[in-house]
Amino acid sequence: MSVVEQARRARDAAAELAVATRTAKDAALLAMADALLARTPEILAANETDLAAGREAGLTAAVLDRLALDACRVAGIAEALREMAALPDPVGEVVRGSTLPNGLELRQIRVPFGVVGIIYEARPNVTVDAAGICLKSGNAALLRGSSSAAHSNAALVAVLRDAVAETGLPADTVQLLDASSRDSVKELMRARGLVDVLIPRGGASLIRTVVEESTVPVIETGVGNCHVYVDAAADLAKAVAVTLNAKTQRLSTCNTAESLLVHAGIADAFLPPVLAAFAEAGVTVHGSPEVAAHSAAVVPATEEDYATEYLSADISVAVVDSLDAAVAHIRRFGTGHTEAIITDSTSAAREFVARVDAAAVMVNASTRFTDGGEFGFGAEIGISTQKLHARGPMGLPELTSTKYVVTGDGHLR
Repeated sequence: MSVVEQARRARDAAAELAVATRTAKDAALLAMADALLARTPEILAANETDLAAGREAGLTAAVLDRLALDACRVAGIAEALREMAALPDPVGEVVRGSTLPNGLELRQIRVPFGVVGIIYEARPNVTVDAAGICLKSGNAALLRGSSSAAHSNAALVAVLRDAVAETGLPADTVQLLDASSRDSVKELMRARGLVDVLIPRGGASLIRTVVEESTVPVIETGVGNCHVYVDAAADLAKAVAVTLNAKTQRLSTCNTAESLLVHAGIADAFLPPVLAAFAEAGVTVHGSPEVAAHSAAVVPATEEDYATEYLSADISVAVVDSLDAAVAHIRRFGTGHTEAIITDSTSAAREFVARVDAAAVMVNASTRFTDGGEFGFGAEIGISTQKLHARGPMGLPELTSTKYVVTGDGHLR
């Protein structure tokens, strides 16, 4: 089936979803969760096929980790659908309303986008997360995963479609596009008028390609070259703990810290313990000469290192003379995702927050908290690093647009 035909079927499904009750949508989400658990063996068998092919193809450990499913991860994905069902329905929410001087009643209400296309790389969990959050927000989902996860995604979507259909909603609420050819990506990006918005999730090259080549409106999600800046007024023990968590809690995520900036005033006291902690955790440090002076294990850093989203056990480290220098470094190399400052100085924290341009700024907290679940949204489709429509973790409200409803009594202008 062509992408255009799938998009047309998605539009038909979206028309039904737009008027579906919360009860109907939540029932579908719960049925999807139950079906994932009941059919876990076939999902894991499909996933093992992808993993075996990935190992043979020489995929990195980080990619294989994102690709891998086990019974625990499937259960977690199912539980996320249950949690989504418990969240408020954004559709129909009144954003603002008033009675105009002429007596007209004005309301701005949330409505679904319609058809949401999602292009993503080797994360089978995104298949379920995206389908669920689109359904809850009244949208039909067109999913284009990577070929490396083709078997896993096909198994997951088969389970989800069966579950949705059993509850009475259209199976075409969720569809999977062919991942064996790049033509499906190109067709999806050109399906303006059939697809309402595209959301790319993956590496920098994928996101750049979609942003530059799509005629469908795009919400740009996050490449994360995230920084931790340890200020002169930082508590050093706290700084070591937060920095280590930001880098090592999970290596392959976009909110993982990839760069560490250390104020020169505390560098001699802070670098030895943090470098030792990195060494113990198996993290390779790419550092400036000031950093290398504290450990023979430090690899000399290049300009490219400071601009790299590693997604691996690597981090770039530099010493800066001031908060101004830290902000300048972040402006040069940051990607607008998440930046953190560790400091006991209220004034330094306020200045950093005011001057750093990012979707999320952390004060004395790990960058790993930039997440829809951690923010209490309960679900997210991705983390937007752009400034139009949505920025930061995109929960259910961010998967809606609005329309104005104007009610009169024979009013004439």
